Parts: sequence; structure tokens; C-alpha cells
Amino acid sequence: MKKILVTGSSGFIGKHLVVKLKELNFQVLECPGSAQINLCDIDQVEKLPQADVIVHLAARSFIPNSFKDPQDFYSNNVLSTLNILDKARKEGSKLIYLSTYVYGRPEYLPVDELHPLRPLNPYTQSKVIGEDLCRAYHRDFGLPSVVLRLFNVYGPGQGTSFFIPSILAQLKKPLIELQDSRPRRDFIFIDDVVNAIISATEYVSDGFDILNVGTGNSVSVREVAELIRTLSGSSVKIRFMDQVRQGEVLDTVADISRIKSVLNWEVDVSLEDGLRKLIDSDLIN
Repeated sequence: MKKILVTGSSGFIGKHLVVKLKELNFQVLECPGSAQINLCDIDQVEKLPQADVIVHLAARSFIPNSFKDPQDFYSNNVLSTLNILDKARKEGSKLIYLSTYVYGRPEYLPVDELHPLRPLNPYTQSKVIGEDLCRAYHRDFGLPSVVLRLFNVYGPGQGTSFFIPSILAQLKKPLIELQDSRPRRDFIFIDDVVNAIISATEYVSDGFDILNVGTGNSVSVREVAELIRTLSGSSVKIRFMDQVRQGEVLDTVADISRIKSVLNWEVDVSLEDGLRKLIDSDLIN
């Protein structure tokens, strides 16, 4: 039975991943969060159970906070990754590193893994540094790792500070207020992300791989809001305040040909089906 250590197992993605891994009869070793263990302390990290694969999810991730306290984001996200890599090196574990959209304003669409990296905030920059550390540990020590660059993940249990949950929360109000109707994003449902992570844990390779995780399609803020309103049967009005965020990226689409080829992974959940699942979950809760 393969042992899989999951850092950040109490987070949005971590919770869904742990449930699925247990369903598939993996032996799951959970590392919930900073309240239980400080991943920036190498002594505490080395006391974590030994695993065949480490899935490193734990990170500070809310972008607005990364501008307020960049030192915390850099020190936490970079040092925790370095400590996990060194544990993996010493114990012969494989690493799955969860990264993010790192391409900035795209030169072309869809964006493949060879596109220049243009992080636009401290959070994304910290993830690029983490990717570089994974690459270096493979170069210097032969540590096998897979970097998964997640596009816009959504699903049950995500905090209301994120775009789609914020719309669902506003369905109960007389009016949905959103900033800018134009930006388009590649939204991927949590179940597909979890399947990609599990496929990466089972991928047999001694190399270093970087793979986009998206759907290969983009949808605008306006389209998502109107689809949620339709699927929920709501008559709430939607108002766009035409507020443009500084450094806004107007369109992101993942080229997913590489992950399809390497991991034999496919998108299973359409945006409409994913939103239905999310709305049903929200009604239950």
C-alpha cells in the first residue's frame, strides 16, 4: 500500500484529496496546518512520517494578503518547500508540488508550460521560487518531482473570498455586485484537480515534470455569474461596477496537451456540471 503524506490536508484542496485517496485505499498521512506543525522548522518536518510520495499543498495563498505581508508569504512558502524537499531527498520520497498560474499577461493562448513566467504578486513569485527549488533538487540529487500549475480551481468548501463562492453568497441578497465583467478564466472543478494529483502520485518517473492543470477553455466573469443565476433559479440582479483591478489579466487558457499525454488525464466535469454540484452542495450546507 503506497504511503502518501499530504501537507495542508485541512485546506480546500487537501480535504477533497484526502477523502479520495482514502476511498482508493491509499495509506494517507495527514499534515493539516501550521496549528499542528510548523513546516518552516526542519526538526518538526523531519519528524513527520516517512512516505513514498509527498503532496505539498500547504502554503499561504490569499493574494491580497501577500501584498500586505510579503515577508510572511516568502518565508513560509519558500522555507516550507525547502524543508519538504530535503525530507524527500533524505528519505527517497517523490514530491508532488502544487503551484499556480505563473504566466502573467499571456503572449499567446492557450498557454503552455514553455510560456515565459511573469509572476505578478508575492504569492505567485513564492510559487516560482518553489518550482525552482524542485528543479534544483532534481538536478543536484535526482529527486523525482511533478509540479502541477493549477489554473482557477473551484468547488464545495472553498472560501467566500474567492470569485465563484462570492457569487453564491450574494445569491441570498437582492443584488450581486461584481467589479469587472470582462476577465476570462480557465475554471477547473476540484474533482478534476484531485484526479490530476492522484495521477501524478502514480506516475512512474525519475524526472522533473511541469504540467498545467486546467480545462483548455475560458469563461468570462459575466458568463459565470449569469450561469450561476440561471442554474440556481434565482431572479437576483447582477451589477458590474466597472472597477478594473491593477495589473488585471484579461484572459487565461491552459494548454493541457502535456498533462493529457504524460498522465493520461482528462477533464471530466464541465463548468455547468461543476456549478450544479457546487450549488447543490451549498443548498445542503
